[in-house]
Amino acid sequence: MEPFDQYSNQEAAPMPGTEEQKNNAVLDNIQQLGQTTTPAMESNIYCLTIIGQVEGHMILPPQNKTTKYEHLIPQLVAAEQNSRIEGILVILNTVGGDVEAGLAIAEMIATISKPTVTLVLGGGHSIGVPIAVSSDYSVIAETATMTIHPIRLNGMVIGVPQTFEYLEKMQERIIQFIKRHSRISDEKVKELMFKTGELTRDIGTTVIGQDAVRYGLIDSVGGIGEALQRLNELIKEYKQRKSEVTIQ
Repeated sequence: MEPFDQYSNQEAAPMPGTEEQKNNAVLDNIQQLGQTTTPAMESNIYCLTIIGQVEGHMILPPQNKTTKYEHLIPQLVAAEQNSRIEGILVILNTVGGDVEAGLAIAEMIATISKPTVTLVLGGGHSIGVPIAVSSDYSVIAETATMTIHPIRLNGMVIGVPQTFEYLEKMQERIIQFIKRHSRISDEKVKELMFKTGELTRDIGTTVIGQDAVRYGLIDSVGGIGEALQRLNELIKEYKQRKSEVTIQ
């Protein structure tokens, strides 16, 4: 029988820990995560996911799967400040998106003092490439792809020389960032970026798994196990360096 509030004609809210509350929690898990139980544990690793399209200054249609950069930046700041977080794992499956928002996320990850590892699953396309290489170590799944192509503008464009100069400067920022945070040369990035004939009616290159490692874009091929193993190794090295500085 449901608990009854004697001062009203309505049923009282379920008491904490009641069967109804437990059933509601199970139902929420099914609706949100597709499972009845979720692993509960304290971890020293913070997992950040970037999926769908990186949403920046323009709000995308509601049917688009998006990652809002204004949501990610506070998470990265909190992970940097939280003493219990010792490393950050970034999981990527993105088609790209807003250039400035993507570069902002990449710069945030690159300047975090704690060890970081990125894992490309499915795809890390377009502006997802700088994000993928921004960490201390990068891993790509064997079947994952990365599309490297020139930047472009949507909507009305003012047809003046300054517009094209702006695009060229933005593109150079991306190329130099990728070069600084990976083992690939800027000549190779430009070669892949401006290659014609591979993408249908477009310019650019789709790089798959092992090729990304061969070009020096990504550090290794692997999955979640390899990414976590490498991150734990980086955390151990980071702790050793901190202890040596403290002793000195």
